[in-house]
Amino acid sequence: MKLYIAQATCSLAVQAVFNELGLEPELIHYDVFGKSTTDNGSFVDVNELGYVPVLVLDEGQAGARADEKLTETIVISSYLADQHPESGLIPVHGTIERVRMDQLLTFVATEIAQKHIPLMRKLLTEEGTAWTRAKLVNAYARLDAQLADGRTYLTGERFTVADAYVWATMWHERSGAQIGHLQHLMAYIARIEARASVKKALKDEAELVARHKQLLAA
Repeated sequence: MKLYIAQATCSLAVQAVFNELGLEPELIHYDVFGKSTTDNGSFVDVNELGYVPVLVLDEGQAGARADEKLTETIVISSYLADQHPESGLIPVHGTIERVRMDQLLTFVATEIAQKHIPLMRKLLTEEGTAWTRAKLVNAYARLDAQLADGRTYLTGERFTVADAYVWATMWHERSGAQIGHLQHLMAYIARIEARASVKKALKDEAELVARHKQLLAA
Protein backbone atom coordinates (compact mmCIF):
# COMPACT_ATOMS: atom_id res chain seq x y z
CA MET A 1 0.00 0.00 0.00
CA LYS A 2 1.02 3.61 -0.56
CA LEU A 3 0.16 6.36 1.93
CA TYR A 4 0.40 9.99 0.86
CA ILE A 5 1.17 12.29 3.77
CA ALA A 6 1.92 15.97 4.35
CA GLN A 7 3.96 17.50 7.12
CA ALA A 8 2.16 18.25 10.41
CA THR A 9 -1.28 17.24 9.14
CA CYS A 10 -3.88 14.68 10.17
CA SER A 11 -2.09 12.11 8.01
CA LEU A 12 -0.02 11.54 11.16
CA ALA A 13 -3.07 9.82 12.65
CA VAL A 14 -3.08 7.25 9.87
CA GLN A 15 0.68 6.74 10.24
CA ALA A 16 0.19 6.06 13.94
CA VAL A 17 -2.55 3.53 13.19
CA PHE A 18 -0.32 1.76 10.67
CA ASN A 19 2.44 1.63 13.29
CA GLU A 20 0.09 0.28 15.94
CA LEU A 21 -0.74 -2.54 13.52
CA GLY A 22 2.91 -3.20 12.67
CA LEU A 23 2.33 -2.43 8.99
CA GLU A 24 4.74 -0.57 6.71
CA PRO A 25 3.10 1.25 3.80
CA GLU A 26 5.20 3.09 1.26
CA LEU A 27 5.13 6.71 2.44
CA ILE A 28 5.01 9.50 -0.14
CA HIS A 29 5.29 13.11 0.98
CA TYR A 30 3.21 15.83 -0.64
CA ASP A 31 4.41 19.42 -0.31
CA VAL A 32 1.11 21.28 -0.03
CA PHE A 33 2.73 24.61 -0.92
CA GLY A 34 5.15 23.57 -3.65
CA LYS A 35 2.71 20.92 -4.96
CA SER A 36 5.46 18.34 -5.47
CA THR A 37 5.72 14.76 -4.21
CA THR A 38 8.66 12.53 -3.35
CA ASP A 39 7.72 10.14 -6.16
CA ASN A 40 7.72 12.98 -8.74
CA GLY A 41 4.07 12.32 -9.54
CA SER A 42 1.16 14.69 -9.93
CA PHE A 43 -0.83 14.83 -6.72
CA VAL A 44 -3.85 16.07 -8.67
CA ASP A 45 -4.02 12.59 -10.16
CA VAL A 46 -4.00 11.13 -6.65
CA ASN A 47 -6.60 13.44 -5.11
CA GLU A 48 -7.98 16.23 -7.24
CA LEU A 49 -9.19 17.98 -4.07
CA GLY A 50 -5.57 18.43 -3.05
CA TYR A 51 -5.40 17.08 0.50
CA VAL A 52 -4.03 14.15 2.46
CA PRO A 53 -4.15 11.48 3.66
CA VAL A 54 -4.66 9.26 0.64
CA LEU A 55 -4.22 5.51 0.85
CA VAL A 56 -3.65 3.59 -2.38
CA LEU A 57 -4.73 0.00 -1.82
CA ASP A 58 -3.15 -3.11 -3.23
CA GLU A 59 -5.29 -4.72 -5.93
CA GLY A 60 -7.53 -7.39 -4.48
CA GLN A 61 -7.05 -6.23 -0.90
CA ALA A 62 -10.47 -6.69 0.74
CA GLY A 63 -11.97 -6.58 -2.76
CA ALA A 64 -10.16 -3.39 -3.82
CA ARG A 65 -9.89 -2.47 -7.48
CA ALA A 66 -6.50 -1.78 -9.04
CA ASP A 67 -5.06 1.45 -7.59
CA GLU A 68 -8.20 2.10 -5.58
CA LYS A 69 -7.74 5.15 -3.36
CA LEU A 70 -9.22 5.93 0.03
CA THR A 71 -9.36 9.46 1.40
CA GLU A 72 -10.45 11.04 4.72
CA THR A 73 -8.64 10.36 7.97
CA ILE A 74 -11.66 8.76 9.63
CA VAL A 75 -12.32 6.44 6.70
CA ILE A 76 -8.72 5.26 6.31
CA SER A 77 -8.10 4.79 10.03
CA SER A 78 -11.36 2.92 10.51
CA TYR A 79 -10.72 0.73 7.47
CA LEU A 80 -7.27 -0.27 8.69
CA ALA A 81 -8.51 -1.01 12.21
CA ASP A 82 -11.45 -3.02 10.87
CA GLN A 83 -9.03 -5.24 8.94
CA HIS A 84 -7.35 -6.10 12.25
CA PRO A 85 -10.11 -6.40 14.88
CA GLU A 86 -7.69 -8.14 17.25
CA SER A 87 -5.88 -4.80 17.67
CA GLY A 88 -8.77 -3.26 19.60
CA LEU A 89 -8.21 0.03 17.78
CA ILE A 90 -11.91 0.31 16.94
CA PRO A 91 -15.10 -1.46 18.12
CA VAL A 92 -16.80 -3.85 15.73
CA HIS A 93 -19.64 -2.73 13.47
CA GLY A 94 -23.17 -3.14 14.76
CA THR A 95 -22.37 -2.37 18.39
CA ILE A 96 -23.28 0.71 20.41
CA GLU A 97 -19.56 1.07 21.14
CA ARG A 98 -18.93 1.50 17.41
CA VAL A 99 -21.68 4.10 17.15
CA ARG A 100 -20.08 6.02 20.01
CA MET A 101 -16.71 5.78 18.31
CA ASP A 102 -18.09 7.05 15.00
CA GLN A 103 -19.75 9.90 16.87
CA LEU A 104 -16.47 10.80 18.57
CA LEU A 105 -14.50 10.66 15.33
CA THR A 106 -17.03 12.90 13.60
CA PHE A 107 -16.89 15.34 16.52
CA VAL A 108 -13.10 15.55 16.23
CA ALA A 109 -13.33 16.07 12.47
CA THR A 110 -15.97 18.79 12.53
CA GLU A 111 -15.45 20.57 15.84
CA ILE A 112 -11.67 20.37 16.06
CA ALA A 113 -9.83 19.54 12.83
CA GLN A 114 -11.94 21.68 10.53
CA LYS A 115 -12.15 24.58 12.98
CA HIS A 116 -8.36 24.91 13.00
CA ILE A 117 -7.96 25.36 9.26
CA PRO A 118 -9.39 28.89 8.74
CA LEU A 119 -7.53 30.04 11.85
CA MET A 120 -4.17 28.68 10.70
CA ARG A 121 -4.68 30.14 7.25
CA LYS A 122 -5.88 33.49 8.68
CA LEU A 123 -9.04 33.48 6.58
CA LEU A 124 -11.38 34.99 9.16
CA THR A 125 -12.41 38.44 10.33
CA GLU A 126 -11.50 39.43 13.87
CA GLU A 127 -14.99 38.52 15.04
CA GLY A 128 -14.90 35.21 13.16
CA THR A 129 -11.49 34.38 14.64
CA ALA A 130 -12.72 34.96 18.20
CA TRP A 131 -15.85 32.86 17.60
CA THR A 132 -13.95 29.97 16.04
CA ARG A 133 -11.29 29.93 18.73
CA ALA A 134 -13.99 29.84 21.40
CA LYS A 135 -15.62 26.89 19.62
CA LEU A 136 -12.27 25.09 19.56
CA VAL A 137 -11.64 25.67 23.25
CA ASN A 138 -15.14 24.41 24.07
CA ALA A 139 -14.55 21.27 21.99
CA TYR A 140 -11.25 20.57 23.72
CA ALA A 141 -12.89 21.24 27.08
CA ARG A 142 -15.42 18.54 26.27
CA LEU A 143 -12.59 16.05 25.74
CA ASP A 144 -10.93 17.26 28.93
CA ALA A 145 -14.13 16.57 30.86
CA GLN A 146 -14.32 13.08 29.36
CA LEU A 147 -10.83 12.39 30.69
CA ALA A 148 -11.53 13.79 34.15
CA ASP A 149 -12.47 10.40 35.60
CA GLY A 150 -8.86 9.24 35.31
CA ARG A 151 -9.16 7.10 32.20
CA THR A 152 -5.99 6.70 30.17
CA TYR A 153 -7.55 7.30 26.75
CA LEU A 154 -10.76 8.85 25.47
CA THR A 155 -12.84 5.69 25.54
CA GLY A 156 -11.13 3.88 28.39
CA GLU A 157 -7.82 2.12 28.95
CA ARG A 158 -7.20 1.17 25.33
CA PHE A 159 -5.63 3.37 22.66
CA THR A 160 -7.94 3.76 19.65
CA VAL A 161 -8.15 5.47 16.28
CA ALA A 162 -9.88 8.39 18.03
CA ASP A 163 -6.82 9.02 20.19
CA ALA A 164 -4.59 8.98 17.12
CA TYR A 165 -6.87 11.52 15.43
CA VAL A 166 -7.03 13.90 18.39
CA TRP A 167 -3.25 13.82 18.77
CA ALA A 168 -2.64 14.46 15.07
CA THR A 169 -4.89 17.55 15.12
CA MET A 170 -3.41 19.27 18.18
CA TRP A 171 -2.78 22.45 16.23
CA HIS A 172 -3.87 24.83 18.99
CA GLU A 173 -0.59 26.74 19.08
CA ARG A 174 -0.74 27.43 15.35
CA SER A 175 -4.36 28.53 15.54
CA GLY A 176 -4.06 30.54 18.75
CA ALA A 177 -6.52 28.49 20.81
CA GLN A 178 -5.57 28.74 24.49
CA ILE A 179 -6.05 25.28 26.03
CA GLY A 180 -3.09 24.99 28.38
CA HIS A 181 -5.46 25.10 31.36
CA LEU A 182 -7.06 21.80 30.32
CA GLN A 183 -4.81 19.66 32.47
CA HIS A 184 -6.50 16.30 31.83
CA LEU A 185 -6.18 16.85 28.08
CA MET A 186 -2.54 17.93 28.29
CA ALA A 187 -1.60 14.88 30.36
CA TYR A 188 -3.50 12.67 27.92
CA ILE A 189 -1.58 14.07 24.94
CA ALA A 190 1.69 13.46 26.78
CA ARG A 191 0.69 9.80 27.25
CA ILE A 192 -0.03 9.48 23.54
CA GLU A 193 3.27 11.10 22.59
CA ALA A 194 5.06 8.49 24.70
CA ARG A 195 3.74 5.65 22.52
CA ALA A 196 6.24 3.98 20.18
CA SER A 197 3.79 4.18 17.27
CA VAL A 198 3.50 7.94 17.61
CA LYS A 199 7.24 8.49 17.99
CA LYS A 200 7.81 6.42 14.85
CA ALA A 201 5.20 8.43 12.92
CA LEU A 202 6.97 11.67 13.75
CA LYS A 203 10.40 10.22 12.95
CA ASP A 204 9.29 8.75 9.62
CA GLU A 205 7.60 12.00 8.63
CA ALA A 206 10.64 14.12 9.53
CA GLU A 207 12.99 11.86 7.58
CA LEU A 208 10.73 11.86 4.52
CA VAL A 209 10.29 15.64 4.58
CA ALA A 210 14.06 16.08 4.82
CA ARG A 211 14.55 13.70 1.90
CA HIS A 212 12.00 15.67 -0.12
CA LYS A 213 13.84 18.92 0.52
CA GLN A 214 17.08 17.30 -0.62
CA LEU A 215 15.44 16.13 -3.83
CA LEU A 216 14.13 19.62 -4.52
CA ALA A 217 17.51 21.16 -3.88
CA ALA A 218 19.36 18.73 -6.14
